[in-house]
Amino acid sequence: MSPAVHQAIIERSTAIVIRMRILSLVLLLAVAACFTGGRSGPLVIAEPREDVLVDSAMLMADIGALAADSMQGRATGTEGNAMARRYILSAFQRSGVQPFGNSFERPFTFTSRRDSTEISGVNVVGWVAGETSDKVILVTAHYDHVGVRNGEIYNGADDNASGSAALLAMIQHFAYAMPHHTIVFAALDAEEMGLQGARAFVNDPPFDLAAISVVVNMDMLSRSESGELYVAGTSHYPQLAQYVDSVAALTSIKLTKGHDTPNPTPRDDWTNQSDHGAFHAKGIPFLYFGVEDHPGYHKPTDDVSDITPGFYIRAASAVIMAVEVLDRNLARL
Repeated sequence: MSPAVHQAIIERSTAIVIRMRILSLVLLLAVAACFTGGRSGPLVIAEPREDVLVDSAMLMADIGALAADSMQGRATGTEGNAMARRYILSAFQRSGVQPFGNSFERPFTFTSRRDSTEISGVNVVGWVAGETSDKVILVTAHYDHVGVRNGEIYNGADDNASGSAALLAMIQHFAYAMPHHTIVFAALDAEEMGLQGARAFVNDPPFDLAAISVVVNMDMLSRSESGELYVAGTSHYPQLAQYVDSVAALTSIKLTKGHDTPNPTPRDDWTNQSDHGAFHAKGIPFLYFGVEDHPGYHKPTDDVSDITPGFYIRAASAVIMAVEVLDRNLARL
């Protein structure tokens, strides 16, 4: 384990007590307020504090560790991927979230589309119990990337160390700020090989898929000079649009609905471009948070040095706000 990764783990461990105190403040600030309209009006978070929803130092330490050269690009089935999984697993274990059964790890195998070899992957899945458990929010982010090509490491800082680190930040938030409904967190493997981890999840779920009210998927949150984060899914599931609009009114970044229809071109449709696609195929509503493609996309230049830190912290906070709003409104969906 590299010194940077070891130091990040130490920082995560020693920050938990402080984090608990910060999140107690968040609970007081995140009171429910209603727009007009009775059951049709969405609950929102009053006076959002983006500076306390996410521990920015821990978020940056996590993305830095997951996108380090020592992770060798995190390609599924490699030692670098296993190192990334151990880092994520350690965060799950320290956070207080619960596994399904005896382990957070859910191994699976699939056949490579390139050469028909069998490849092994591992999803990391845990959950936080809500006050009621009849409905579930599933939050996902893939932790794999494309590995080493022609001697160059593809670190995948934005794709998708950013989503994975944001997932860990969300776990820390909800582990100490009890949600109304059960939230399941899944760090998925082998997205880059055809959404294989997500497909394994829906084909062998750790609980009844019918309990899932909505999937929130994060894939590429950290690199945007324009300050714009897209949310796909509301064209397919228009009942979710009002909740996205609630968050858009609260966050300091530009939160834009779209990229979920083949207009103006099929290339602009992200419906099946990340792990949410496997759940959409089962008719499960989704919201997908991600930025536009950039010059570092699937290039060895997707490094932490090129992300937009201020935007990334606010983007991670916006997704936490979205899950908060959904959690307070699942009965309305």
